[in-house]
Amino acid sequence: MKARSDGRASDQVRKIEVIPAVQKDSDGSVLIKWGDTHVICAVNIEEKVPNWMKDSPEHAGGGWITAEYGMLPGCSDRRIHRDKIRSTGRTHEIQRLIGRSIRACVDMKQLGPRTVQIDCDVIQADGGTRVASITGSYLAFRLALFRGKERRAISQIPKTQLVAGLSLGRVSGEILVDLNYVEDVKAEVDANLVMNELNEFIEIQGTAEKGSFSKSQYQAMIEAAEKGFAQIFEIQRKYLREWGL
Repeated sequence: MKARSDGRASDQVRKIEVIPAVQKDSDGSVLIKWGDTHVICAVNIEEKVPNWMKDSPEHAGGGWITAEYGMLPGCSDRRIHRDKIRSTGRTHEIQRLIGRSIRACVDMKQLGPRTVQIDCDVIQADGGTRVASITGSYLAFRLALFRGKERRAISQIPKTQLVAGLSLGRVSGEILVDLNYVEDVKAEVDANLVMNELNEFIEIQGTAEKGSFSKSQYQAMIEAAEKGFAQIFEIQRKYLREWGL
């Protein structure tokens, strides 16, 4: 096993710290510090649904969850340009991924005719911004549901399953979980996964950046991911216990 740039084991995630209620006016918000990747995740709940849902029998009586994602100009080693007119392809992809991931954790019928708007703003980037956004958004969503119950906007908090994201890849022939930026730019294989606490996958994104990868290597990545997710879910549970959720 080769030493990683920050001294971690190959299957060890970076330190994750979560600070709740960083925005006083959002229904739920957190600052998630995942190594040197820091993201503010804010959730607001509206008592209405999008117009396209009103005439959809499939969605009758249920709610909707959508997301926006952005990287602030000074979050990286080069200035990131703001999406002033429309989202870039990467931004649009990540927004849809965050929305899909959080929708997968809750029964939309139990949510009721409401729209949950998630906003993820990256204030510092060192790899894994999308998976940090998903992991933090779930916690902000739980806070928002609790606050909604407190102010009686929601009569009963819907049951949810823990959901988190994780990056991993093959670097210099070795499978590593939770890639930082230095590792990510050198990766021969790069993947982002989303999983729930039942060890069910919600999303698997994987690309061979250099060459290809075998079925056995793919299986090794899945097994490594499961170990990484176990660490993240325990961290999520810890914070939810501390917050009384």
